[in-house]
Amino acid sequence: MIRFFFIALAVFVLHTGLRAQEKFDPVAWKAPYSLSLDGWGIERFPIPVDFAPKIPYKGVEDVRFATGWSKAESHEYWSYAFLWYVEGKQVLDSKTIETNLSMYFDGLVHRNIEKRALPKDLIKKTKAKFKKLAEPQGEDESTFTGTIQMVDYMGKQPITLHSTIHVRTCPGTDHTIIFHQFSPQERSASVWSKLDGLWNTFHCSE
Repeated sequence: MIRFFFIALAVFVLHTGLRAQEKFDPVAWKAPYSLSLDGWGIERFPIPVDFAPKIPYKGVEDVRFATGWSKAESHEYWSYAFLWYVEGKQVLDSKTIETNLSMYFDGLVHRNIEKRALPKDLIKKTKAKFKKLAEPQGEDESTFTGTIQMVDYMGKQPITLHSTIHVRTCPGTDHTIIFHQFSPQERSASVWSKLDGLWNTFHCSE
């Protein structure tokens, strides 16, 4: 009986320790790549994300918010980017991106329905439309451009975000980098120079 007790205790301690290791700490996590932190709001959380658990990836989301992203009067309103650092060599096409981002932004909206008292007649499903560029940009393995038609839960109105998605892998790793850029501003606007400048700071760790 005593022997059984100590075996059970050892299993419990091991299981608890493994769960503790699996708990994501956004402050302690060290990114295995470099992406600028200067001049951006930052947020990190694990993938699958809690509001879109059906997106079939495991990894980390690393977000950069433009200074004016939450200010309706700013030309940077709703302008931000996030990098998905996901396990495995992912092969993406337009349909996959559309499906994933529709689930992502639907989840964001539904998480804010009660918090922001959104009117029921405002709630519509997100519509994502993307195409793959014939020639990838820069060092991308593939590049996609498109739009996200969604509910602006901050301004309580519909909004269309222009978007560019960059896909890349780092040598010697088994992870895929998927970098997303979003803004309601046309791509000729200055905020896109800022978003593109952020992506230009990315490099794989040596």
